[in-house]
Amino acid sequence: MANTERKETNHQTSPSNTPSRLSWLWSEYSVIIAFLIIFIAASIMSPRFLDINNQLNILMHVSIIGIIALGMTVVMLSGGIDLSVGSVLALVGVITVIALNASGSIFVAVLTAFIVGSFAGLLNGLMVAKGKIASFIATLGMMASARSIALYIADGGSMSGEVSGFTAIANSDLWMIDYPIIIFLIMTALIYILMHKTRFGRYVYAIGSNEKAAVLSAIRVDRVKLGVYSLAGLLVSVAAIIETSRLNSISSSSSGMLYELDAIAAVIIGGTRMTGGKGKIIGTFFGVLILGILNNTMNLMNVSPHLQGLVKGLIIIIAVVFQKRE
Repeated sequence: MANTERKETNHQTSPSNTPSRLSWLWSEYSVIIAFLIIFIAASIMSPRFLDINNQLNILMHVSIIGIIALGMTVVMLSGGIDLSVGSVLALVGVITVIALNASGSIFVAVLTAFIVGSFAGLLNGLMVAKGKIASFIATLGMMASARSIALYIADGGSMSGEVSGFTAIANSDLWMIDYPIIIFLIMTALIYILMHKTRFGRYVYAIGSNEKAAVLSAIRVDRVKLGVYSLAGLLVSVAAIIETSRLNSISSSSSGMLYELDAIAAVIIGGTRMTGGKGKIIGTFFGVLILGILNNTMNLMNVSPHLQGLVKGLIIIIAVVFQKRE
């Protein structure tokens, strides 16, 4: 008799658990579900979408923004934001080309790019952590400053590399897969490990969730923030190397323009909260892919490029609305 009552109780409670399980499934995997829906819809709307060359083309086009978005994710998880990534990319590209042409060494050029990008990120971190300036204002100032310096150095124009081997970085492939795609995947794996398997990652989440509590927990908040912005700058350097190598040139006026908006869009679509403390690197990865698929599908369907920004804006608003509902 007792067993019968226990079975009846379990049967009665199981339906009530279904909504909570569905809610948990959507909360944890919403970006993957959205990716699958958009992928299927794109496949139906355009037969050319599933072509392997088109798929690789999508990955190639999102690799630069994807690498930048990884750094943006870390910054936003800490409760900040970085508006300077596009301008810093242009500055890094200009100085990289100068170093490349002056030294004739690809190694020197790449090392220079890493130093300049990391230093720009470190300056952002110093303004935010030590200067107690809001990240929006600090990185807005860096955005204007970096672009201005790039324009001054290049005299408002473009600069081209004179070492032919430099173009191999972004224009070579391994078994049909272009190097930028491989670099993007490797960076995603490394940042995932950093944020989800290390103490540094746990500290970033703690600071983004409650900075005062993090201070009381003896976390060196200032040092972590310096590391966060320096890492973001380093990833911008990687993206700058790829972009400069792909074209063998860099434009001081147009390179990196509005990249910060695409990166922020990918991070928000991926489920990272603007206030920090919640989000996943894998979410950003799928957020980048969603943006890439949308752009590719609109191009295949001959949608005006002037309307593509509208689609991105609507998606960002929808993603934020869903975050608030959670």
